[in-house]
Amino acid sequence: MKYDIIVAGAGTGGSLAAMTAAKLGLKTLVVEGKPKEKIGEKICGDAIGKHHFDHIGIPVPKGDELERKIDGIEVFSPDRETVFTVGGHGLDGFIINRNLFGIRLVNMALDAGAELLDRAVVREPIIKDNYVVGLRIRHDNQIKELYADVIVEATGMSAIIRRKLPDEFGIEREIAREDIANNYREIRELTEEIERPQYAKIYLTQDAAPGGYVWVFPKRGTVVNTGLGVQWKKGSPHPKKQFEEKVLKKWDIFKDSKFITGGGATVTTRRPLDMMVANGLILVGDAAAQVNPVHGGGIGSSMLGGKLAAEVAAEAIEKGDVSRNALWDYNKRFNQEYGAKQASLDVFRVFLQTLKDDDLSYGMKAQLITEDDLLKANLGEDLRLNITEKAKRLLKGIRKLDLLKNLQYTAAKMKEAKQLYLNYPDVENYENWLNNVHKLFLEVRKKFWGY
Repeated sequence: MKYDIIVAGAGTGGSLAAMTAAKLGLKTLVVEGKPKEKIGEKICGDAIGKHHFDHIGIPVPKGDELERKIDGIEVFSPDRETVFTVGGHGLDGFIINRNLFGIRLVNMALDAGAELLDRAVVREPIIKDNYVVGLRIRHDNQIKELYADVIVEATGMSAIIRRKLPDEFGIEREIAREDIANNYREIRELTEEIERPQYAKIYLTQDAAPGGYVWVFPKRGTVVNTGLGVQWKKGSPHPKKQFEEKVLKKWDIFKDSKFITGGGATVTTRRPLDMMVANGLILVGDAAAQVNPVHGGGIGSSMLGGKLAAEVAAEAIEKGDVSRNALWDYNKRFNQEYGAKQASLDVFRVFLQTLKDDDLSYGMKAQLITEDDLLKANLGEDLRLNITEKAKRLLKGIRKLDLLKNLQYTAAKMKEAKQLYLNYPDVENYENWLNNVHKLFLEVRKKFWGY
């Protein structure tokens, strides 16, 4: 049987792609490796901003699906002497039950008319005449072939389809290790509720989480979602060992706490893939690196990617042309709505990952970036450096001018990166645009990483 669209993966991005496609009248199939009742289960921070629901137009979490509403994030300096409270539109949201939320999204797709084939593992794409025309899967201990006009890959970090594409498709098959965070997470029950539970907590500390951060996100009552991520590069420590040695054994809030569950996972921490479409194929979510590079959140952006993918696919199918050129508008739409912010924050991420703990603590204490600046940068606005009188007094006579210069350089490059992605090119100008992107990020990485 042939479908209009087959979605590989029933996560948040895949479910939104399937729901949108079905609502647009497309014959839609979702292929998922997990059994339906396990859909949504994954190692995740379980946090999502309310603005994603407002923008995409789906109901917010409630009932058993909702663990806790949050007003924003508290960001702690490495020495814990400075706390930025960043709240309001863009950072208020929800801590969710990932499993129940995932099942709800799948059911929304099924209610719209999509079909679900669960316990089905995608093995590889079927490619004919330089087009992705279907999927080869394993289901009921048999290898089967499924065909569709458009395939949406939403297989997460495994990126099963993307990794098996031929060179001529021009899509990055592998993500560089330094652009991946290696994470370890636990669900723990504390002896008492954390202070100000209406705020998710992020702790900047290169000592415990080099190239990443420690998080404590409040769930129901005294239960928290907690863990850390480290930049995955040569010589980086194991995140589970770091969490046990640097956090659990040393932080007072975890004294006498009880382990509920735990596990590790990886996530991309970079701008989106340079190109996210090919003939008959659209990439969504983690498979397209559609994750906030600074905090690693990807639920909302993957849902946006899924929605846009289905809309573009529907337009292409209606015209009878599912070539890369016909699907190209997906690149432009996603980058204008989210990818430009990602690119900007990717620059900021590279800068942050090189800072020592004393520089991080100093910069926050001096308010070289204010809470308001941080909020606006997270929402995709240009990073503004409003050097306060307090900052000038602290800078005077202290050898921290390099920190300020590097921050000014970073702000300028963030703006440049955002503009590049806001002006994502047409097909004929892609190579020139790509050269400019690579030139910018090579310069930033050489400055801060040395390579």
